[in-house]
Amino acid sequence: MSTEHDGTPAPGVRHPVPDAAAYLAGRWTIDRTVLDVRTDTRGTFHGTAHFHPETPGGTPLLHAEEGHLTWNGTTTPATRTLHLHPHPNGTATITFTDGRPFHDLNLHSGHWLTRHPCAADLYEGEFTVVSEGEWHLVWRVGGPAKEQVLRSVYRRMDRASA
Repeated sequence: MSTEHDGTPAPGVRHPVPDAAAYLAGRWTIDRTVLDVRTDTRGTFHGTAHFHPETPGGTPLLHAEEGHLTWNGTTTPATRTLHLHPHPNGTATITFTDGRPFHDLNLHSGHWLTRHPCAADLYEGEFTVVSEGEWHLVWRVGGPAKEQVLRSVYRRMDRASA
């Protein structure tokens, strides 16, 4: 696999995914960089993501991330939980744990752009699947009080743990 100097996939590197939920199911490592563009402050997140049914054989899939965020020289535990609601056509809808909509997800081409307005901020996401065992996610966040870029690389840990 070829990547650019900043860790993003080289143009044209895409792995089509017919079923987003089936592809994501299981455990992944996460390496994330966080950049505050306005202050040029940089941080990192290292952890894991687990996509699994909340109940045996059920849907939606729970997307649980946990790890450690290092920001301004301080490392703290960090978590995030979302729900992935699969659709029969292989796409999905992502919601927050309280049921509010976050974004749609269609990985059929191996690439997906999405947007999520959040109060005065706008989150613009780019999903790129580069192989059966790796996908990248970039969130660009802009608003009156923040301008951030979050770049994440997810690598499959174990298909059997789905």
